[in-house]
Amino acid sequence: MEITKKIVLIAHDNRKEDLLDWVKYNKGTLSKHHLSATGTTGKLIHEQIGLPVFRFISGPLGGDQQIGSKIVEDGIDFMVFFWDPLSAQPHDPDVKALLRIAVLYNIPMACNRSSADFLISSPLMETEYNRQLIDYGSRIPAKN
Repeated sequence: MEITKKIVLIAHDNRKEDLLDWVKYNKGTLSKHHLSATGTTGKLIHEQIGLPVFRFISGPLGGDQQIGSKIVEDGIDFMVFFWDPLSAQPHDPDVKALLRIAVLYNIPMACNRSSADFLISSPLMETEYNRQLIDYGSRIPAKN
């Protein structure tokens, strides 16, 4: 991970205002990094806060899968995903797959304001960081 991080911002509908408040509070820090987001979330961040944001398509239309692909390609360093724990989402399998890929590739991830605050205020945000990857392939027993 370079000093300038590639940060993705995602929020379910009932959490968009929470994420926008967090982004507004951290605008100075976030402005030093490359931001991306799912469709509506990215549009709101750009329109309401004025930060440049690359926009993937909406999560239910495949945006979560696009982001998972970017993680695999080393195109995402850091994920803030304010998901809604009280509402079922039509794309829950995609959300679960995205969270699994983020863990598999050891991506720092915040799913609520407290964890996002801790991560963004870490001294590691201002330095290069060598993210350790586990070779899960070597842990899969060979079949005879």
